[in-house]
Amino acid sequence: MESTLPNNLILGSGIAGISAGYHLKQNGQSSVIFEKDNDWGGLCGNFSIKGFRFDRFVHFSFTKDEYIADIFEKSSPLFAHPSVSYNYYHGSWLKHPAINNLAVLPIEEKVKIIADFLDRPHKEIADIKDYDEWLRVQNGNYFTDNFATVYTKKYWGQLPKNMETKWIGNRIHSPAFEEVLRGSYAEQAENFYYTNYMKYPKKGGFRSILDYCRKGLDIRFNKKVIRISPQSKQIFFADGSCEEYSKLISSLPLPEIVKMIDDCPAEVLKAAQNLHWTCGYQVSLGFNRPDVAKHLWFYIYDEDVPPARVYSPNLKSADNAPEGCSSLQAEVFYANDAKIPPADLVLGQTIEKLKQICGFDDADIVVKDIRFEPYANVTFTHEIYQNREVILNYLKEIGIESIGRFGKWDYLWSHQAFESGMRLSYEKK
Repeated sequence: MESTLPNNLILGSGIAGISAGYHLKQNGQSSVIFEKDNDWGGLCGNFSIKGFRFDRFVHFSFTKDEYIADIFEKSSPLFAHPSVSYNYYHGSWLKHPAINNLAVLPIEEKVKIIADFLDRPHKEIADIKDYDEWLRVQNGNYFTDNFATVYTKKYWGQLPKNMETKWIGNRIHSPAFEEVLRGSYAEQAENFYYTNYMKYPKKGGFRSILDYCRKGLDIRFNKKVIRISPQSKQIFFADGSCEEYSKLISSLPLPEIVKMIDDCPAEVLKAAQNLHWTCGYQVSLGFNRPDVAKHLWFYIYDEDVPPARVYSPNLKSADNAPEGCSSLQAEVFYANDAKIPPADLVLGQTIEKLKQICGFDDADIVVKDIRFEPYANVTFTHEIYQNREVILNYLKEIGIESIGRFGKWDYLWSHQAFESGMRLSYEKK
């Protein structure tokens, strides 16, 4: 029996897949999106427990692209939160970036940081061989060893020396000595973040920025792909069904899709095995009091505290929590090849540490939840580009277009993942 589906088949209903489906439709082409889960949104999706809503990992929008910003605004009115965040370090709260706001630290530690900053090595960017060296050139040894290296291991699951530097771009502020010195006397009002505002939907969680694009799209749920035959142009699903395609668009992670392809070359499989990423737990907590969440988000530099960063869903939008309540969501990351601790252990350790940091106790908690995501962030180890190129070139050769963070295998912000789906079929007007 012949398939009645359109020729454009899209794998994954995350932000890139929704964008691809919408822009194909704008271009007069139909498509079907296949989603392995029972709901749409991918990592931009959310879940609710007892009236508390939590996103699957945290997201904001700060695109400067007028076309994309307009689409997001058509979907949902947005809050524009000032990009003010904090860092927790050994009992002290430092405004972000920490090296520009050292004022709250003990005098002796400030002296060590500033003295080392003045004595830091000076190198041209082109001569820096890895992220560890980049950090020391930017910040000096003491800050790198006690702040940046600890956070790198927690967030990226790697030592800085194992990572390259092209991914950095404008994501990390490079401080001037005057900034460091001034911030050692008092917290600075100036925002050194790469964007002034973080936008978030007023209702419905982050995925509601896609509501305008999602309307009218054909999304099929519980359709997990297990095999792809590029020779016969067919995809096979775990439910036993099979579909033919003319154009296959995939947001699936590169290490996953290559294992599904019939007769995938050994060098492509090897390149995929050499890619690195982080996986992670989301620890979601809801409280019966309104004041637990004090910062929109904050980073944690203490090695003995499992989360790398913590966000406050109710501060992103009051719609994310019942009236009179507050919430936190902590992200705990691991290298993909690390031994992952049991969920109940991570949940217990995280709650105990956050009690000390945020000032709540067991009686305040009405929701506690932990969920594991197998893909959190692409890790930029030294061989990433050559391995990625091998895989993407092969997929293009067999007629598979890759989109999204894990399909492109890149450090894509939400609007950039959206743009990757848009670029397939639609020229901005």
